[in-house]
Amino acid sequence: MENFDELTAQSIDLLKLLIQTPSFSREEDQTAAHIRQFLDDHHIPSHRKGNNVWAYNKHFNPDKPTILLNSHHDTVKPNPAYSRDPFAPDTEDGKLYGLGSNDAGACLVSLLASFRYYYSADLNYNLCFAATAEEEISGRNGIESILSELAPISFAIVGEPTLMQLAVAERGLLVLDCEAKGKAGHAARKEGVNAIYNALDDIEWFRNYRFEKESALFGPISMNVTLIEAGSQHNVIPATCKFTVDIRVSDCYSNEEVLAIVKKHVQSEVVARSTRLKPSSIPLDHPLVQSGIALGRKPYGSPTTSDQALLSCPSLKLGPGDSARSHTADEFIYLDEIREGIELYIKILKPVLVGPEHNEAK
Repeated sequence: MENFDELTAQSIDLLKLLIQTPSFSREEDQTAAHIRQFLDDHHIPSHRKGNNVWAYNKHFNPDKPTILLNSHHDTVKPNPAYSRDPFAPDTEDGKLYGLGSNDAGACLVSLLASFRYYYSADLNYNLCFAATAEEEISGRNGIESILSELAPISFAIVGEPTLMQLAVAERGLLVLDCEAKGKAGHAARKEGVNAIYNALDDIEWFRNYRFEKESALFGPISMNVTLIEAGSQHNVIPATCKFTVDIRVSDCYSNEEVLAIVKKHVQSEVVARSTRLKPSSIPLDHPLVQSGIALGRKPYGSPTTSDQALLSCPSLKLGPGDSARSHTADEFIYLDEIREGIELYIKILKPVLVGPEHNEAK
């Protein structure tokens, strides 16, 4: 196994290569090839489906449970306010600039480094490293498309920029398209039934309703009406009023439970665009979380959505970088954050993978 300095240097070199290679969602074929070539160069067999690449530790044992180490290699389009070349991996004042450097390239290469660190060790768990696609658009050809092909996952670390703090829960997302019905008529003659007024009753419910259970991490579920469409001209009573609701679901409910409660209380027709983006969490007493807390890391609830939403197992969101930098102009990662990320991933995994009595991977 390479020494720690070499492991970090190789990770930074890989990240620079990924930054140089455009990898917008659904267009990640070249970065997938680079990641697979990197694994091949280090004599690690890998698998690829679409633009998703994954690999297992050397001594994979089907009788052992498996830990998933996952991050994504797709990016959003560059922010229009960029003043630098988004595909130039320039270093300046201890920062590495470039599109995807913070979200989530540094997480990906740091997780890969920790996977390589433990690759040949005698472990209590199997390790599966997966670099996946389409995270930024919650696409169906990302991690969701390979879950059935992976070994059964006991729990996961999802690499996203959290300043290496422990995101032990993540809100789910429900987007509802609602339609209130009325009856058209002439406004001057007070004919018809105004669909806008019917919609207002339901909108008021969305504004004021509080779900019975409230999350210790997130508080109450958040519901916001964000779009509304009704009417054709000033003198016609509208027969329909359409509106959209954004709901951020806490770890206290499933998306399906929230949808059922909504449908029970409102008169409008309600259609969920999807229930795929589930709330996710991992218990505070989970050994992985306790390992992080012992290293001074703090648990919190994350308001943003990631590939955690598509996993059914307990999962911890954790990674170098700052979520506030994601999707910003002149995105960057501190080089020291990559080194710290690798070190902390290795230390947090150690008690779970090899036990506290072992000092290093074999």
